[in-house]
Amino acid sequence: MKKILISALEPSSNIHLRELKKYLKDIEFIGIFDEDLGSPLYSPKKFSTMAFLDVLKKIKFFYKANKKMIELSKDADLVLLLDSSSFNIPLAKGIKKINQNKPIIYYILPQVWAWKAWRAKKIEKYCDRLGAILPFETTFYEKKAQYVGHPLLDEIPHYKKKQSDGSIVFMPGSRQGEIKRIFPIFLEVAKKIKNKKKILIIPHSFKNSDLYSIYGKDVDEFDISFDTHKSLYEAEFAFICSGTATLEATLIGTPFVLGYKMKKIDFFITRIFVKLSCIGLANIFYNALNNEYPGKGKTRLHQELVQEDLNCENLINAYESINREKFLIESEKIREYLRHGSAENIANWIKLTLN
Repeated sequence: MKKILISALEPSSNIHLRELKKYLKDIEFIGIFDEDLGSPLYSPKKFSTMAFLDVLKKIKFFYKANKKMIELSKDADLVLLLDSSSFNIPLAKGIKKINQNKPIIYYILPQVWAWKAWRAKKIEKYCDRLGAILPFETTFYEKKAQYVGHPLLDEIPHYKKKQSDGSIVFMPGSRQGEIKRIFPIFLEVAKKIKNKKKILIIPHSFKNSDLYSIYGKDVDEFDISFDTHKSLYEAEFAFICSGTATLEATLIGTPFVLGYKMKKIDFFITRIFVKLSCIGLANIFYNALNNEYPGKGKTRLHQELVQEDLNCENLINAYESINREKFLIESEKIREYLRHGSAENIANWIKLTLN
């Protein structure tokens, strides 16, 4: 049986990895991934950080884990890296140092268009094939990057043909730090909106957790869902923390507002390094569709309320003012822009390399 060394530190990366595994038979995963995918060396939960200061606190652990992964790569026939460039680029470098011929595929590329553009050269130096999931990403690399499709188009079962008058969805993040800052504001909004069913979507990784310890007693104000796509499809509007969920809502066709809040020091540091005018993936794609630099354009598909702007009044205004029919039309354009899913293409790369 062939072995693939996996480095998937993010919750979204593991969702994409599950879809990919459907196309791979007689393959064993080793490395870092969710427990339901095999027997990992580490769970991704051990790598959960919110910002720069959290990373500094775990720097010794990251260094130790990197060394163990490099050693484990000796048993692998192929290496698959997903996202998380701060960990995966040094990992690729270390693996190539001990075995120059070990094939490395990078799937879910780092956002070099947002910051640290110099990473593109390092990634091309240490990796053999680069699977871009954003069409414009390939322009930041010289020759190894190829657009393979977007994984969400593999995973989302249904898209809206018309807007619905249904429930209201709340998604305050997948990390406890995010939830602590954002959930109380979303809760205030939920109490203001009357005569609507309110759904709190819980990350799959929290399924067997004590929800009261994460959200507090006010979690009882909501109906609970672990099915993101079904709940977004049935909803008329969503309040979403920044992340993959904003793109999921867009592709499904459910209008939403993005709300995000960081610690002040982390926000200050982020603004120094990341020079973007928008942070939502749908808005970034919308920039590209309108021939603007991704993340730095002026066009917007949805509102973004960040830091002090994230409050109950602004969220309610966004809910009441959005043009729902226009959102549906524009979301279809983004689906057309992404074209197709990516899992089968990456699986074919892996099979071709292993054979």
